[in-house]
Parts: sequence; C-alpha cells; structure tokens
Amino acid sequence: MAIGSITGCQHTPNNERKAVTMSKPLKDMYSSAFFERFTGIVGSHYPVFDKTKFMETIFDESWNQLELKQRIRHVSLAIRETFPASYEETLQLLMDIAPQCRGFEYLFFPDFVERYGIDHWDTSMTALEEFTKYSSSEFAVRPFIIKNPPKMIEQMLDWSMHEDEHVRRLASEGCRPRLPWAAPLKRFKNDPSEILPILEELKQDPSKYVQKSVANNLNDISKDHPLLVKQIIHKWSSKDPVTDWILKHGSRSLLKKGDVEALRLFGYASAKDITVEDLMLSQKQFSLGDTMEFSFQMRNQSAQSIQLRIEYAIDFVKANGKQSRKIFKLSDKRYSNESASIVRRHTWEDLTTRKHYSGVHIVTILVNGEEKASREFVLQT
Repeated sequence: MAIGSITGCQHTPNNERKAVTMSKPLKDMYSSAFFERFTGIVGSHYPVFDKTKFMETIFDESWNQLELKQRIRHVSLAIRETFPASYEETLQLLMDIAPQCRGFEYLFFPDFVERYGIDHWDTSMTALEEFTKYSSSEFAVRPFIIKNPPKMIEQMLDWSMHEDEHVRRLASEGCRPRLPWAAPLKRFKNDPSEILPILEELKQDPSKYVQKSVANNLNDISKDHPLLVKQIIHKWSSKDPVTDWILKHGSRSLLKKGDVEALRLFGYASAKDITVEDLMLSQKQFSLGDTMEFSFQMRNQSAQSIQLRIEYAIDFVKANGKQSRKIFKLSDKRYSNESASIVRRHTWEDLTTRKHYSGVHIVTILVNGEEKASREFVLQT
C-alpha cells in the first residue's frame, strides 16, 4: 500500500482524503524532531526505555529508501524491539500515551496491532477502539476482518452504536470494500450484504465525519453493485435529510458516470432542452504551473426551471499515451429558462494522486450526465 497524501484519518484537514501537491513527501513528517518528541513521551511513562536503541533502529541503513507506509511499519518494528517484551504490556503503554499522540503521523499505533495482535483478539480490539480516537484504525482492522469475518462484523456493528464518533466512523470506514491505500476486501466486493446492517445503523448518524464514511462505503459498493445501491436509495430516501445527503454523496460515482436511473432518482431530468454554447479556453496550450480558464454559456430552453448537475470532464493523457477521464463538479442547482455564464479555472500541477503527461487533452461540459460541448488543448510537461 503506497500512501502519498493525507488520508481520511481524523485530525487532518477537513477529515478528507485530499490530493496535495508533490513539493514535500508526506513521509518526511517522520523527522528526528518528531521522534525526539515521541521518545520524550515514551520515556516519561517507561523509565527503562532505551531511546538510543530506538533511534538507531529507526534511522538504520534502509530508512531513506522507505516510503510512507513502509516507514509506518518500520516504526512498529522498532517499538517491538525496544518496548516491553510482552505484547500486552506494550499495548498498555501505547494506550497510556495515546491521548498525547494525536494525528495522522501516529498511525503506527494501530499498525503495531495489525502486525503483532492478530492472535490476541480481545486486547487488540480494545486497543484499536482506543487508538482510532486519536489517529485511525481503519487499515489495521482489515486483517482481522479477513481472518474472521463474522466475528469482526459483530464487533463493528457494536462499534456502530458507540458514543464516540471516531469509533462509529471506524465501523463503516474499516469495512469499506475499496478503501483507498488498502487491499480491497474481496469478500465484501463480491457480496456486500454483511456490511449493510452497519450502514443501516449509521444512516442517520449526527456526525458529518461518520456520514461521509457511510457515503464513501456506499460509493465503493456502487462500483461493483450499482443495482443494489439504487435499491438502497429507493428504500432509504425521503425519510431523513441526513440519510438523503448520505445517499446522494454515496451515489457520486453513479452520477458522474451519467447513470440515467440514479440521476432520475435524485431529480435530474433529461438535459435535452439544455444548450451549452461558446465554450472558450484562455489558451490553446498550457504548461505545468499554468492556470487554464474556461467559460461557456448555458441556456435552459424549456418553459420551466430544472435541477441541473453541471460538470466538466478532462480527458488526461496517461504515461502510455491513452486518455483517462476525470470529472469535476461545477454547479448543482435549479436553473430557470434563461442564460447563465459560467467561468472556471483549473490549475495544472502534479498531485500525489495524478502525474501529468504531455499531449492533447480534452475538456468537456456535461449537464445531467450528457455531453454538451468539448474543446481540445495541449499540455506540455
């Protein structure tokens, strides 16, 4: 698993997985200063802690070649080497200091459980429940799911009723069939029925953090079982505003693909009476660092206002010369029978999730899933 940007763990900006620019690798957060702070916390709770051995184990000859996820696992190995010999004693020490170790960088707490705790089920569950309050146990629970799916589903259903939003969120996020930066859960990709009771329990959760996770889980399911998600929309919709938001956000892949039934379920009628004219680009050729501005006129030629989902797609050139489409939302609201001028800017920067390549790209305007206008341009990298 290669993680290159901030994950959905709590204590990160907006609690979202956001693409960030590639100016500084996230793995560099594990600096000497970081480990000085961490070892200070450990030493205050564990007086016989061998800080020198820990630091030597961390910064060995392999450290500079390790990527982010590998560094997280490397820290877990160093903990195993320098903390108490007993798994249970180390776990207790980590739980004691966890409230002082908050944020994405402390993912090695649950990773330690993932690596060494699979045969210590009860103590590991207690630790993962605690650690997720301060970083996130969403990755660490997955080996336990694979080892004993029914037992872990029962545990996660219990977590879905927990008083702490971070633990409730773990119940949904940990069982996502396609969790980013984690190996897919093939069992749930093939048949997600076992995780539906968890989502059912959380479909009216008051926490936006949990709501986003439930929506992300549904979005994962929609990629393999679109009909099932549309059946869930029929069953859950129009009963609670929170649930309606979850359903729509969880159907975003279906909506971006222009799934006609999904669009109609959310009130997007046919765009046959919508025209898009005068699609203009600020230039015909761009380089990395440039900002592309584009504009167009959108007109509703029908006699009534219509709910319109307006998006733009860019067909990016890949390393092999082929194109891959990415869709971005522009607007989602009702438009009356008049013209609207729409302007958008798109900055060309390499991201941790996307590297750009030279070649002919295409920008396309979509309205309620229907292509309305396109323009070609050249990107030089």
